Amino acid sequence: MEVSKEQKSKAILVQTEITSELASVEDLSELRLLAVSADLDVVDVLHCRRAMPSPRFFIGSGKIEELAVLVEQNKADLVIFNNPLTPAQERNISKEIKCTVLERTSLILHIFAQRARTYEGKLQVELARLKYQATRLVRGWTHLERQKGGFGLRGGPGEKQLELDRRMLNERIDEIERVLSKVESQREQSRKARRKNEVPVLSLVGYTNAGKSSLFNYLTKSDVYAADQLFATLDPTLRTLELENIGRVIFADTVGFIRHLPHDLVAAFKATLQETREATILLHVVDCHDERMQDNIEQVNLVLNEIGAGNVKQLLVFNKIDLMDCVSPHVVRDENGVPKAVWMSAKTGEGSDLLCEIINELLQKNIVKLSLVLPSDSWELRSALYERKAIVSEKFDGDGNDLLEIEISEVEFNRLSKKYKSLRSYIG
Repeated sequence: MEVSKEQKSKAILVQTEITSELASVEDLSELRLLAVSADLDVVDVLHCRRAMPSPRFFIGSGKIEELAVLVEQNKADLVIFNNPLTPAQERNISKEIKCTVLERTSLILHIFAQRARTYEGKLQVELARLKYQATRLVRGWTHLERQKGGFGLRGGPGEKQLELDRRMLNERIDEIERVLSKVESQREQSRKARRKNEVPVLSLVGYTNAGKSSLFNYLTKSDVYAADQLFATLDPTLRTLELENIGRVIFADTVGFIRHLPHDLVAAFKATLQETREATILLHVVDCHDERMQDNIEQVNLVLNEIGAGNVKQLLVFNKIDLMDCVSPHVVRDENGVPKAVWMSAKTGEGSDLLCEIINELLQKNIVKLSLVLPSDSWELRSALYERKAIVSEKFDGDGNDLLEIEISEVEFNRLSKKYKSLRSYIG
């Protein structure tokens, strides 16, 4: 049942520009989308500008007073900063404004926790959250700030309790990593089987909310959850599809990327993203209606490089042309005629036939054209060739032999040769 607006937690966003920093300011519209994706009701935004962050509050004391007034007026439950905060700053701000305070990374981790559905996905999110908490233990927990005494000696703040909690965190992190290592071994076995059978893998990647899951559903006739929100899909999904002249291929839908995706989150999901690193082709889905389109492409490529998938062959899929005027489905090629991009709409299906043609073209780098002479008892092999739509022409000679002209991808021909050991002996 859909949650009504009155039932949602109310959030105030804080956007601070630090003029002394060369790094670009985080996108406010993206923070708003993150908040909405977390099922929050954004009731106000506080804009700030500082030369340097305040050590105590990050923003100035005047802005803290202004923020406290906004919290009171809007009866806000949560304040979200679009900047990284230290644990001490979070604590100080929360105490002053009497409201829970989060930074952008915490919000992203919270969304991932909401979205995880599989056992593996939940473990990966928990691992990321624990690693994030471990970096904030020393200064973040005020209830641990007590000194040990005895015989005139003084220790550091909360020394024993901090050590205990740190050890508990590390033990749980080690436990999760052991379980994920076993899951990764199982995934690797599946990947080895696919490599052995030379099954092409097409992994859908892209900026979150670009329409990857919608395209995945359209191509594979699946019902993976797709919504107009960030990180609608978290757990990876694999589906098999038969392509003409290619045979069996696997499509993989993966989590979307955003700017400055937390490193702990990327590290936790590296096992899942192995499907991306080992893909035959990356279908890089892009929201062509987004004014930040080029920047989004660059951000995705940064993450791909970070996970070791930067050198995998890419095909850009410019999605959502149904939202644009005077844009029709078309293919863009480089100076050598190699396809670089396809413009289409996963929502309406416009251009999907073009995309399938280009996928076929990219996978059909070497088409095998052969004449076969099959004995009359080779009906199973003949049936397999028909299933793959590889037979161009067929006739029979006086001895009852089946004379075939076939066109088939080299990958599929090698696959059939392994299954039917006598296939190569029938080449005429």
